[in-house]
Amino acid sequence: MDSDNDNNELSQEARQRRALMQAIGSAALLGGLALSGRAGAEVLKGERDDVLDVAIIGGGLAGLTAARDLLRAGSQSFVVLEARDRVGGRTYNHDLGNGVISEAGGQWIGPGQTAIADLARELEVDTFPTYYQGKAAYLMGDAKYEEDTTNGAKSNPAIVEKLNELARKVPSKAPWKAADAATLDQLSVGQWLVQQGVSNVDKFGFNMSVSLTFGSPPAGMGLLHYLSMINSSDCSLEKLEGFKGGAQETRFVGGSQVLSIKMAQALGDKVSLSSPVRRIVGWNREFVELHTDKGIVRARQVILALNPALCEQITFDPPLPGGRAELQRHWPAHAPMRKTVHVYKRPFWRDKGLNGQIVQVEGPLILSYDNSPPDGSLGVLSAFVKTGQLPRDPKAAQETLSAIFAQAMGEEALHPLQFHDHDWGKVDPWSLTCISPMPPGFWTKWGEYLTPSVGRLIWSGTETADIWAGSMDGAVRSGHRAALEALQGLIQDRRSA
Repeated sequence: MDSDNDNNELSQEARQRRALMQAIGSAALLGGLALSGRAGAEVLKGERDDVLDVAIIGGGLAGLTAARDLLRAGSQSFVVLEARDRVGGRTYNHDLGNGVISEAGGQWIGPGQTAIADLARELEVDTFPTYYQGKAAYLMGDAKYEEDTTNGAKSNPAIVEKLNELARKVPSKAPWKAADAATLDQLSVGQWLVQQGVSNVDKFGFNMSVSLTFGSPPAGMGLLHYLSMINSSDCSLEKLEGFKGGAQETRFVGGSQVLSIKMAQALGDKVSLSSPVRRIVGWNREFVELHTDKGIVRARQVILALNPALCEQITFDPPLPGGRAELQRHWPAHAPMRKTVHVYKRPFWRDKGLNGQIVQVEGPLILSYDNSPPDGSLGVLSAFVKTGQLPRDPKAAQETLSAIFAQAMGEEALHPLQFHDHDWGKVDPWSLTCISPMPPGFWTKWGEYLTPSVGRLIWSGTETADIWAGSMDGAVRSGHRAALEALQGLIQDRRSA
């Protein structure tokens, strides 16, 4: 990726968004419609009091960002429909007491993720660095090996550089448009690694990193998608998967869910919780009907801030066009992820020169990491675990992981003060998958149907982002884009009236 060109493109996109919102909020737009304050709201409202301008499905970062943009643009005629009894989507905070939290879902940001960093500043949410200084522990059976990973884990530099170079030709916005997309999309990451003749050690390293980042081992991950994600992070695999200088470098004070909580508080009664949308009728007509558990909502524009697989839980009348319908039906939704939390009196591992990162070659633990608060007042050790290999019973799960932690860090690990376990595949029917491991062949067959609107339906959610798709930053970017599309659609309606 040409970072200068990319930054220019993003800057241009940001300028266009600000210009349109400023025009809608305070100036004359398309024939002199003064859209400031109450006047703007009335113009957008139209003639029917029972029809909203915009209905937003999903109260995560994408949906709430879109709603916030609409409000800032002068619109008062919208609603956010959230199926859960809370906001935040795939971000969720465990309350550990005394103002300390641990994130159960998405939690990190890093260099280049400017959209969510800007949002945090606007919401007055501070950030602090992830703790990663010191040695990581690697476990295989009864054996233990320690390695200083402060500057990143060691990897095969030739393979990494080759991936970075290939990624420069795969646009993150539309990987299926790459010049050699058809060839690249035939291979899985695992098949490509075999072709490179990598060692067993390198295979293990890629297996862990790909599984953590994408929720699938290399054998199930399409090479084209993998390269598009590397492209998204300045064509740097190190930045995509690293702590220092990477996408896991920074955390939010108060946890990532606080961003959604603050946005929802500002939106007030425009956010309707426990309101799953079951049916969408008339998406190709002047007004769209959304059938929810709390009644029918009518709107001129509909933003679906959802993982495409979740759209399968909604009945569309008339049925969606074939391409879009097939994209949703085939969308991979088998990576819900499971994260645990052990809480200790203090981060005792730091005294031993350890950073809390533990990798188990065989067993239920994928990776643990130091997730303590900024002041280190508690020791918090979070972990990604293999769902099928860790007991469901909380006490058994806690004891199993404590024993693994003790092997790596000493007997103090056997005595946590608290234990939390969050399996995203079990907590509710509204997540399905935390990330989307795109298999070989998917993008070249279905990618073109991902973002184009269908009638009055606008597709949003992190999976639709031009860069950093799948991350919290991608969710925010997709929310900005969806709000723009909705506002432009409303203006077009007024011009056509």
